[in-house]
Amino acid sequence: MASYAPSASSSDISTPRSTSPSSSSVASARSSHSSISTSKRMSISSSRRISAANPMSSVDIAAIEEAMRMANLDTLRGYQQKTYGEVKQFAETQYLSQNQALGYQVINEPMWNKGLSFTPEQRIAKNLTGLIPHVMEDSGKQCERALKMIRTRQTNIDRYLYLSSLKYQNADLFYRLLIDNAKELMPLVYTPTIGDVCLQYSTLYTRPEALYISIKQRKSIKTILKNWPYPNPEICVVTDGSRILGLGDLGVNGVGIPIGKLALYTAAAGIHPDKTLPIVLDCGTANEANLKDPLYLGLRSKRPSVAEQQEFMDEFMTAAAEVYPEMVVQFEDFESEKAFNYLDRYRNKYKCFNDDIQGTGAVVLGGYIGAVNLSGVPLEEQRLVFMGAGSAGVGVAKQLVEYYTKRGLSEQAAKDKFWLVDTKGLVTKDRGDKLAEHKKYFARGDNNGLQFKSLEEVIEYVKPTALVGLTATFGVFTESVVRALKASVDAGGLGRRPILFPLSNPLTKAECTFEQAVTWTDGTVIFASGSPFSQFTIKLGSDQAITYYPNQGNNVYVFPGIGLGAILAKATRVTDNMIYTSAAALAGSLNAEEVHKGLIYPRIERVRDASVIVAREVMKAARRDGVSALPEEQWLTWEEWGDPALDKYIKEHIYDPAL
Repeated sequence: MASYAPSASSSDISTPRSTSPSSSSVASARSSHSSISTSKRMSISSSRRISAANPMSSVDIAAIEEAMRMANLDTLRGYQQKTYGEVKQFAETQYLSQNQALGYQVINEPMWNKGLSFTPEQRIAKNLTGLIPHVMEDSGKQCERALKMIRTRQTNIDRYLYLSSLKYQNADLFYRLLIDNAKELMPLVYTPTIGDVCLQYSTLYTRPEALYISIKQRKSIKTILKNWPYPNPEICVVTDGSRILGLGDLGVNGVGIPIGKLALYTAAAGIHPDKTLPIVLDCGTANEANLKDPLYLGLRSKRPSVAEQQEFMDEFMTAAAEVYPEMVVQFEDFESEKAFNYLDRYRNKYKCFNDDIQGTGAVVLGGYIGAVNLSGVPLEEQRLVFMGAGSAGVGVAKQLVEYYTKRGLSEQAAKDKFWLVDTKGLVTKDRGDKLAEHKKYFARGDNNGLQFKSLEEVIEYVKPTALVGLTATFGVFTESVVRALKASVDAGGLGRRPILFPLSNPLTKAECTFEQAVTWTDGTVIFASGSPFSQFTIKLGSDQAITYYPNQGNNVYVFPGIGLGAILAKATRVTDNMIYTSAAALAGSLNAEEVHKGLIYPRIERVRDASVIVAREVMKAARRDGVSALPEEQWLTWEEWGDPALDKYIKEHIYDPAL
């Protein structure tokens, strides 16, 4: 019987074993090898054909996974909400008085906690023995420790987070620190740092710091307002996050702005921190990055129609006036059309104002008054170009129009001094596009059909004496633009100086830097920015140098004083005259040293002094306009004794965090 070797392949025919290869066996082996090689080649080729024909090979798996992730994030899909329920709480918030609080009730309340400043008697009376270290320190030592902590932090975000933590542990210490170190710390509490905080707010969130009112709970606004832990707030800052600084629609992340703004109300004007109320109205967001962020804290949906947002705002204002009838409401960082609409809609019915429109206008006007005095350009020859025609740009320009009308010009003659530029060029009546309603007031009709598309073209055409930037676009004031401004001013005669205000916040959005402005104008510029720049020194020789001092057109110079004045005057409305008066008061608040340095705003360290002056003049304007509800006898006393008596009254009613 023959024996057979195992086959290498089911298709191969086995051959008998042999001790030596025969020619037939060699041929057979070659044939077998050829067959195997062909088989392998066919297998590889077939594999490639299968891969090429694979229906999944052309599918973008990553896109599908991203769509699935987004679908899982969208918890509101498939719902169609036309009616809204009302939250029914079982009990109202009960407020524990400071006198009743003991132990951790004291330590955990930032308004009552004094840290290591509690005296031995207070520690015994409040059951604090052993709950805090035995050492006793004054405010100076506590501030020293806090400053060391701040200065060892690596980033401004880290410094902000430390300050935020301090504020919610020991409010007196936080505000003492902020007031005594305003120049160093205000940029951390508000601009420019607050912009970065808002961008990351949902990630940075650790504790509630405001009222978060969702449009989904719009029928429960009064209930939500009553849940605020401090009774009877006097000032509220509210935003819907639709246009935060120059950063766009940040949705609920924009809550950092009301929080920071109210810290400045306390630090700059002495409104007690437990009388402040930050609010964000959550209507969703158009920000795709937020909608895709799994940690985003707001409604994960696009904003509803403008009409529905208007209804929500109506409900909020009605509820706020009912729950807190004495509270002044400041609108903050609403997109332009809504900002103007809400201001016009509510200004004659509620105690409210818009800081972006009126506050920015007032602070720029205050600086502009000083700048005109330093410029050497007569009032009648002033011509202003505004780069940016949003709510802030138009609001500022309208404030400056009032400045000229109060100096005898007709409204039309005053308006003719202004040329507004947006992304499409000079704003004209015949430009061919549909102008937003707020831009129409300043649309030029005297351009003889000419359209100017760039800022350089507008400057060449207008020959301005002042250039104001509110574009939120870094570097839009180029060297050629600034040198052209200087040339147009120089053409008017010797000793004239250009006015340049790049006002956009934060610093990353500034139209130009202070150093650039000084360099490109050969040191003649009168400069004010929205965020703080450092002073700039130029060496003239081996032992000579000249230092230039920037001005910051910071709204903190006016809005705290406006709010404080309205509160203390018990104003029933915030009138245009009160806003204008705040600017004039600011312009008159500089001291001799500041004037000598060529400044147009007080040093930031003197912001509290400026706020008292602004509040005093705002109070008097409220009385003149017939909107002050103070007893007439009170006003008669002040009329008899004048500003010293009114200043004394203001200072007696402001918060000073003495530890």
